[in-house]
Amino acid sequence: MKALFYPGCAMQKNARPYLDSLQAIREDIGLELREVEDWNCCGATEYMSVYRVAAHALVGRNLALAQDQAGDTRVLAAGCSACYLNLAKTDARMGEDAHLKATVNEALAAGGLEYRPGSLEVRHLLDLVCHDIGYEAVKARVVKPLHGLKVAAYYGCQVVRPDYDGRWDDHEHPTAMDKLLAVLGAEPVDWALKTQCCGGHMSVIGPEVAYGLIRRLVHGAQQAGADLVVTLCPMCQLNLDAYQVEMNRHFHSDYRMPVLYFTQLMGLAFGKPAKALGIGKEFVSAAPALARIQAEAPKVAETKRKRRPKPGDALPMPGME
Repeated sequence: MKALFYPGCAMQKNARPYLDSLQAIREDIGLELREVEDWNCCGATEYMSVYRVAAHALVGRNLALAQDQAGDTRVLAAGCSACYLNLAKTDARMGEDAHLKATVNEALAAGGLEYRPGSLEVRHLLDLVCHDIGYEAVKARVVKPLHGLKVAAYYGCQVVRPDYDGRWDDHEHPTAMDKLLAVLGAEPVDWALKTQCCGGHMSVIGPEVAYGLIRRLVHGAQQAGADLVVTLCPMCQLNLDAYQVEMNRHFHSDYRMPVLYFTQLMGLAFGKPAKALGIGKEFVSAAPALARIQAEAPKVAETKRKRRPKPGDALPMPGME
């Protein structure tokens, strides 16, 4: 399957294991991705509330670039939940609001661009894997089933809703990633928090609020019997993994719940080396959990890492050391 690919800022730095694992498995599942040239930041989530027109213009530029570079595909894929939501939202809003469409295109015209709403299919990577490539194609590539591994599938709050194109089976209790995990041989646990918010950027602007949300999710996964949490979003992974240490300090708790990407588990099931999938770069080591499936994982302590983020720290961005 062919698709244009919008990687977004996070995959270039703090979510590099997501990108590395995607690159490691894409040929196995026949996914041909072509990165959009000269893409820019999607503005994340807050900008939409601060300056609506400018925010849509920022996203609209990416849509216009992808539209002009589309070639033989109309599919534009994103791996980050915020990027996916912003791309889909701008496409939908410009299609239903003639004034917004005209205003955004007036801004884009300065760069010789124009976006025609509906000219692209904005999709999340998980959606493509589950609904286009399909579970049977994925199952055919499994050589090391993840038998004995209990996993909490965490979708977060931005991917399955508002769901402009009706691609997900349930907005509160989706099953796509659960089915994917089962095909890989893992056991998806039944838990009620799979679409609850991770706190987003509250980890920076309101740490105590974020810690409460993170604790709720990590505790819920542990109570459900999960060995690890699997997500599809760099922000969700960052909050649940990198800020878990600070959350423990805040609540005087000792949770040690690993958080990986669904592409990393696919890679393990396909027989890829853990290091090639970016496993070992997480803050909370996945090694104890993966030992259940006899998968050797680099120990986090052996990996050179920067210090853990502290309350008030800026989130890692491309090019930051």
